[in-house]
Amino acid sequence: MAGRLAGRTAVVTGGASGLGRAIALRFADEGAFVVVGDVRSDPREGGPSVAEVLDERGSFHEADASRSDELGRLVEAALEHGGRLDVMVLNAGIAGRHSKSLLETSEEDWDAIMSVNLRGVFLGCKLAVAQMLEQEPIGEVRGRVVTISSQHGMVGPPGHVAYAASKGGVVNLTRQLAVDYGPRGVLVNALAPGKILTGSPEQQDPETLAYSYARTPFHRLGRPDDVAGAALFLASDDCGYVSGVNLLVDGGWMAY
Repeated sequence: MAGRLAGRTAVVTGGASGLGRAIALRFADEGAFVVVGDVRSDPREGGPSVAEVLDERGSFHEADASRSDELGRLVEAALEHGGRLDVMVLNAGIAGRHSKSLLETSEEDWDAIMSVNLRGVFLGCKLAVAQMLEQEPIGEVRGRVVTISSQHGMVGPPGHVAYAASKGGVVNLTRQLAVDYGPRGVLVNALAPGKILTGSPEQQDPETLAYSYARTPFHRLGRPDDVAGAALFLASDDCGYVSGVNLLVDGGWMAY
């Protein structure tokens, strides 16, 4: 039985670990050839690399999502395989030590987060949409772009000024591109994950976990496969009239 992405070609940035890895592998399981880019090949959660798991169903390339030339090589790899780019997933993002409150955030912190989380998404969207506009449509759609935002792009999470600003920018960039390029057959949507458990248990901060459990109405926190399933919907023909949305995958976090 053919998968929902049979014969399609996709690019996933930040795909070596976590959410990007889950998305890439789900796409491959559904029949897509998946080009994965990341700054590191070894998964943060351990285990085999995404290249090993994909095998002939895709390829891995070292790529910095803040650099147009390196993102361009991912698009070129997709074109070399399938002659078109059907899906672009802009998942790469950073926070970590650079994500602080306003008065603690240096210009270096701000620029580090913005370069990947917002500038990188802008660059990836520009490359993807430019290619998709040159393609013949499959059905009514020339291509699909999926950005990864966050529930923190919709509210003010305490102490994360640059991260929240970057993800808020992703949400509105997504809407803008959906408005500008929907008439020409390109669907652009965002996914906003809530608290998703990635990495190993010892990498989880107990205080953050406690807050996340208290804040999430559903009886568990998210898993990477939850986000991958939503990404599959936005990447597939099932998503034929959904455009410009910021799809929450958060267990109800933003419901109250």
